[in-house]
Amino acid sequence: MPIPEELQASWDEAAQQMDKGDPEKALEPLRLAWGSIENDNQRARTLRLAADAGSEMGLLDERNQKSHWQKAYKNYSKSLSLNSGDKETRRSMNKLASMMDERSISLGLGFNMFDEGNPTPLGVLVILVSLGIALSSFKLITDIFDDRDNPEVVFAVQYTVDGQKIEGEIVIELYEHEAPLHVASFISHVNNFQYDMTEFHRIIDGFMIQGGDIEGRSGAGGYSAIYYGMCNGVEKPENECALEDWTIPHEHDNGLKHTEGAIAAAHAGVNTDGSQFYIIPSDGCGESINPSTGMVVPCHLDADEPVVDPQTGEEYEKDCTGEETPQRNDDGSCHTVFGYVVSGMEHVNSISKVPTTASDSPADQVTIISAQIRT
Repeated sequence: MPIPEELQASWDEAAQQMDKGDPEKALEPLRLAWGSIENDNQRARTLRLAADAGSEMGLLDERNQKSHWQKAYKNYSKSLSLNSGDKETRRSMNKLASMMDERSISLGLGFNMFDEGNPTPLGVLVILVSLGIALSSFKLITDIFDDRDNPEVVFAVQYTVDGQKIEGEIVIELYEHEAPLHVASFISHVNNFQYDMTEFHRIIDGFMIQGGDIEGRSGAGGYSAIYYGMCNGVEKPENECALEDWTIPHEHDNGLKHTEGAIAAAHAGVNTDGSQFYIIPSDGCGESINPSTGMVVPCHLDADEPVVDPQTGEEYEKDCTGEETPQRNDDGSCHTVFGYVVSGMEHVNSISKVPTTASDSPADQVTIISAQIRT
């Protein structure tokens, strides 16, 4: 779909103002052109440009740095919810999160009625209730300045590099609207301290780091914290299913991709997701470049990526149900992404490079010391 001329002109003007070092002025054309947006990709790009401007405003205006950066972070997050495969947005968001972490600035805006004159969610609710203003009249504010929070979990990790113990934090934003079942189970395990002192037991350089076995700590166990009607992938009443066989139904069709920093559920077949998960490093699955085309090679774990028959060369739609013919049963490569790393990718990348054994286990233990929901 072609980009509306008015919108393209606004993007160009915003870029020019950023080049001139005036990020505040860059926001003006984006506000004016909001009504000309026709689809989510255009909305995502506009949000990213607004976030870029807010991030720069925080550098220039240190007195109001916190509010500028918190607003920018929310715009990056909203942009990614509309276009999860945009690597530029994710890198910019991770960079901003790191800067905020260095200055001890929280990622949320709290529960203020207004923030620099713009209503927060609570403020919008009060305004709508008290004044009866139509939602459409607040479209710009609720989209470009959306303050809706996703929950975040903080992993305190410990690993070894060149004989030295390294400790750090990995902060993960959980996309509860896109993967509500997985996020609810994950949070429940975190709140019950199930991930504390577990290990990243399987590490493949250039692919992923895997952990979350809350039973054996070695990769053989791990169950859902909530009973969703699935017993090791089969529908059964709860009284007929042992706790260790509780599994999560798939949510791999939520549109989230295996890009840098993605956290996704490990499983042994369709509807057998449990407590185990893996995280994609910066050079991991979905991050490689095809040298002949210069395009990013999609991750084979994404449910909507087509499969090529190795013998016939035929391309067909992936089967994530396990009900088709054996040669087209690809349920093992349909995985649910349920969040993204927003801070601490340097630790994910370092862990992905630690020496491993022939069975992909780390030579020196990589431990999740603790897992906590950020409040």
